[in-house]
Amino acid sequence: MTNIITYRDEVTPADAEHVRQLVESTGVFNPVEEDCAVELLQERLARGPASGYHFVFAEQDGQVVGYACYGPIALTVGSHDLYWIAVRRTTQGQGLGRRLMEEVKRRVRADGGQRIYIETSTRPPYIPTRAFYERCGCRLEVVLEDFYAAGDGKAIYVLVL
Repeated sequence: MTNIITYRDEVTPADAEHVRQLVESTGVFNPVEEDCAVELLQERLARGPASGYHFVFAEQDGQVVGYACYGPIALTVGSHDLYWIAVRRTTQGQGLGRRLMEEVKRRVRADGGQRIYIETSTRPPYIPTRAFYERCGCRLEVVLEDFYAAGDGKAIYVLVL
């Protein structure tokens, strides 16, 4: 296996299974969350750019090893959401997540974006995720306690570009 990573933003029907496999492989997301990740891709396939969902897939040796889904936030100037970023468990810890985040930042900047907002859970399984965002330069803006459920708050990060 080489370390050469290529990126693509074209979404194909086969990517629905790639996304499902990626998010399942992390061991973090529950089935409803996994379904949501696939639904965003299906929305992009159905509506194209009008969906507001943009994707970037990281490929290595012809295999999808990571992906991100992001898009502009309606009624804002220059603000974008990062909806999903996931790296296949077997390739985690090799800097792929950081490179994928850099690719998202590059694309958001090119689209005139100034900030990226990221929402995630405060539950213990998400500690590595929150640490990843902080290593990427994201700043924790607010925590909404018990947002998703009792004991499961929402942490909102911002990355100023």
